[in-house]
Amino acid sequence: MNESRASRFQHRPKFNILAVILAGGKSTRMQGHEKTLLSLGGMPLIEHVIKRLERQIRQIAVNANGDKKRFAHLKLPVFADISDGYLGPLAGILASLHWGEARGYSHIVTVAGDTPFFPSDLVKRLSTEMHKQKAEIALAATVNLDKRLLRHPTFGIWDTSLGHDLQSALNEGVRKVTHWADQRETITVEFDAGPPDPFFNINRPADLSVAASIQSQFVS
Repeated sequence: MNESRASRFQHRPKFNILAVILAGGKSTRMQGHEKTLLSLGGMPLIEHVIKRLERQIRQIAVNANGDKKRFAHLKLPVFADISDGYLGPLAGILASLHWGEARGYSHIVTVAGDTPFFPSDLVKRLSTEMHKQKAEIALAATVNLDKRLLRHPTFGIWDTSLGHDLQSALNEGVRKVTHWADQRETITVEFDAGPPDPFFNINRPADLSVAASIQSQFVS
């Protein structure tokens, strides 16, 4: 870590974190339905995500493109990507960094809007390890059956000062979250892989049935 970066951490006050639900995807494998609004156990998927986040952090916003009115019932701030064209999760992270920094947040924690079972201690563990190791980014990870570390790049904490660097990376054609993150001071934080898989995400209609089974068997 360079001297200016170390000095910044030394004098920085306690983290001021905003949670952002990334819901800007196209849901292309959901037969035209927006997956975050599909019902799981009688409640929209995104509301399960919010309920899990609310137990960990108070400040929550949603990154989503298109008509904001479809999320009006959530009573949460909603903001869109600021990049032209669909550039994937990095565009949502970029918008979140700028939106959070403009409102005085030192960090954002991102979660995917299609992943209802993420760890109940996600925010605490990511922020603790980030502060301890003086990192710029902390990504969640699990170890798979082959004993390989699998990172979950939409689940992380990000220093909001990274917005300009990420914009430059997008301008240069970078599209993978890990490609950009690996150029920064990034750490990984390992979580229990389950069962159930805490990072199971709902991409296809059949995944809703799997999620319902997980919810009934393992999730209170």
